[in-house]
Order: sequence, then structure tokens, then C-alpha cells
Amino acid sequence: MSSHRSRNMALLAAFLGWMFDGFEMGLFPLIGKPALKDLLAGAHTAAELNNLVDNWFTVIIATFLVGAATGGVFFGWLGDRIGRVKAMTFSIFTYAIFTGLCGFATEAWQIALLRFVASLGMGGEWALGVALVNELWTKGSRAWVAGAIGAAANVGYLLVALLSLGMSAFIGTITGWATSLGASQQLNDYLFAHGAWRFLMISGAFPAILIFIIRIFVPESDKWEEEKKSGSTSHWSTADLNGVLLGAAVAMFMIYAWSPMGFKPALATIITVVGFGVVIWGFLLPVRRYLHRSATAGHMTHETRLTIRKNLLIGATLAGIALLGTWGAAQHAPKWSDSLNLHGMEPVNVRAYTQLATAFGACVLALLTPVVADLLNRRITYLLCCIFAMASSITFFRTNTEINTWFFISAFLMGGLTASFYGFFPLYLPELFPTAVRATGQGFCFNVGRIIAAVGGLQLANLIGWFGTPVNAYTILCSVYIVGMILVWFAPETKGKKLA
Repeated sequence: MSSHRSRNMALLAAFLGWMFDGFEMGLFPLIGKPALKDLLAGAHTAAELNNLVDNWFTVIIATFLVGAATGGVFFGWLGDRIGRVKAMTFSIFTYAIFTGLCGFATEAWQIALLRFVASLGMGGEWALGVALVNELWTKGSRAWVAGAIGAAANVGYLLVALLSLGMSAFIGTITGWATSLGASQQLNDYLFAHGAWRFLMISGAFPAILIFIIRIFVPESDKWEEEKKSGSTSHWSTADLNGVLLGAAVAMFMIYAWSPMGFKPALATIITVVGFGVVIWGFLLPVRRYLHRSATAGHMTHETRLTIRKNLLIGATLAGIALLGTWGAAQHAPKWSDSLNLHGMEPVNVRAYTQLATAFGACVLALLTPVVADLLNRRITYLLCCIFAMASSITFFRTNTEINTWFFISAFLMGGLTASFYGFFPLYLPELFPTAVRATGQGFCFNVGRIIAAVGGLQLANLIGWFGTPVNAYTILCSVYIVGMILVWFAPETKGKKLA
């Protein structure tokens, strides 16, 4: 296979993997509540059931974020140890198969557990795909490639919004096909009742087909192969993953502390501060020990070790700011939209059209942002991302009281400008790390911010209580971008530098 075709196949695999990842991330908000109402139905009043569903929904979203953070570190470690392509097939298999298994759940806790395992693969796929594509593509093409990967997940969100708009017709068509193929009424009721959540979850196993395409057509990274020949990949140790396991367990306890079943805010705050330090220590253990072994063996200088450690913390904070802004405010736009004056529109359609607007904006801006970063530089681009993301979010939440043309224009702008970071990071994060630790470093940086986002998202009810309205709460959460405007000046400028 020619090198040009190999690069294209790697990009296609990474794009489809991240697109299906985005589709499955967006799928649960669409079908999660019908699924939980089905599973939790019993001796409850309507108010009790709604409260129970909301509690479980919040906890499942939070566990998903923790799982994605853990998976980013674990599969990044695996990619640096056994190769990008092999690890990527395992990550896609994990998120596809365990999403599919959710369709057979009989209890709410089973959904939470299966979504946690599926999210391990979702968190890992990004780091592996980005590392592989950046190492195969030439420097001159990397900006557009980064934009394509950044847009991929938002294409998945776009597909979910379109599915939501055509859900009734979709269910009717699929049910008709099933009946014509001889499916019993009992099977149809099992698969297609309650918004067809079981069928849609089972369909989430479809991306597993990508595994065969990847193994047959996608080549391994030449840069990683060189690292393997040099012997540097042998410095990774399975025993170091105990730190990742500890970090995941502590992160889950932090989520529990803020859940409705948890502790009072004062105690939960202490647990979060101490716990987050333990999470960082645990997630960084594999790469810290790798750096020590590599330096001892003469494969890495002391200065390189210090630079990598610094970049791990800076990269994670920059990504965490973007993720908290996204999950804390922008992702709430569809849900918040049905609280406005709808002018007779169906709430479900308003939510879908809102997600269409935000996802379309995200596709456009994620594609263009890395090109801007190549024209300007990395620091200025990140600074502009923070300024425009904060301005567009505050404008969206503070200027809309009804569903009209301006609402969808501002939703498009907010969706695009808050997602601009996800075109920026596939370009910037690979530049912070050498090939030997690139997948692990990216996985840590991009995904550890999800834990910040998970804890931050659970504060929304508290923020509403403190500041009076959801709009005020979203405004406060959006102010996190100010931290990014300051921190980016301490981050390395990597424009024009080749991947190490």
C-alpha cells in the first residue's frame, strides 16, 4: 500500500472512530431518560420517578466522564507500549461492544456500569487516533487533519440530532422491517418501546466493524516502530497501572461525594481537593515511572523528563478549562432551550434543533481553528478561543428568552466557538510530547479534564441555589475561560517545530 493511501486510511479510521464516539456520547442524552423510566418504573409516584430518573441520569453522565478520563490514560499507555493501531482496535471494541450490551440491561446500575466500561474506550480512541494520524501525516498537512479529527465527534452529535427529529418515523420504519422479517410482537415491544432505547443501544455495537478495516488497511506509525526498535517501549510496566486504578476509584468517590446520596458540601469539597491530588498522582504514575526507567537506561535526558512533566500539567489544565466550559454550560443548551418561550413548538423538537445548530457550528469552527493556529501561533489561538467561547456562551444564555432566529444564530456561534478547542488540541497536544510518550501524554491531558468537568457539572444545582437562576449559574461556569487566558502564556509555543 502506498504511503499516501496509508495516511488516508489512518485518517479515515481516526475520523470514523471519533465520529461514532461522538454519536454514542450524544445518544445517551437522547435516550437516557426513556431508558431509565423504563428500568425504574415501579411503586413510585410520578414526582418520585422523575426525581429518581434525574438522579441516575446525573450519576451516569458523571461516571461516563470519569471512565473516559481513565480510558484516556490506560489506552494511551497501551498505545505507547504495543502500538497505536492495536490499541485503537481494542478501544473501539470496548466502546462499541459495551454500548451494545447496554441494550440488554435490566437495572439502572447496569447501565451505569456498562457505560463506564464503554467510556474507557471512548476516552482512549481520541488519544490513539490523534497520535497515529499526526505521526503519519506531513507537517504541512497537519492543521487540516487536526481540524477533521476535531470536527468528527461533532458530526456524530449532528447525526444524533437528526435522529432525534426523525425518531417517530425511524421507529415506525424499523418496526415495520422487523415485522416483515417475522419478528414477534413481544420482540418488537422489547426492542422498540420507550423510544426504542434498547434497539439504539444495541446498534451502538456497529462501530466494532471498524476493527477489521483498521487491522487490514491501517499501517502502524513509523515513529512508534522506530521507538520499538530502539528498545524504549520496554520501559512501560503493567504494575504502574495500579496508579490508574487508584485514580479511577478515588474519582468515582469524588462523584459519589457530590451526588444526592453523598455528603454535605463542606465535606465534599475537602474530599474533592484531596481526591483530585490523588487522581493526578495515580494517573501520572505510569508515565513518571516510564520517564525514570528511560532516563536510567540512557534513552532520555533529565531536561526532557522535566519538560514532559511540565507539559503534562499545563496541557491537562488547558484541556480541563475547555472541557469544563463545554460540559458545564454549552452542553446544557438543548436541555435549557425547552424552558424558554417555545411559541407552540414541541420541546423535543426544540432540543433537537438546538443541538443541530450547536453541532453544525462545532463542525465548522473545529475544522477552521487549527488552520488559524498555523497562521498565527498556538498561544494566541488558544487565547482567542477562550475570549470568543466565553463571550458567545454568556451572550447565548443572557440574550435569549424565546425561540427565534437569533436563538439559533447564537446557538450556532456558541456551539462553534466553545468547540474550537477540539480542533486546536489535535494539533497542539501532539507537539508537547515525544513519540515515546505521545499517546499517554495526550490521553492524560485531554481526558483528565473530564474529571474536573464531572465534578463541575454536579455543582450546577448548587450554583443555581447560590446565584438564583440557571442563566447566572452558566455565566459563572463560563468564567473559567479567564483562567485559560492567563495560563496559556506559561504554555510552550510549538508553531514551526517538528514532532519529536
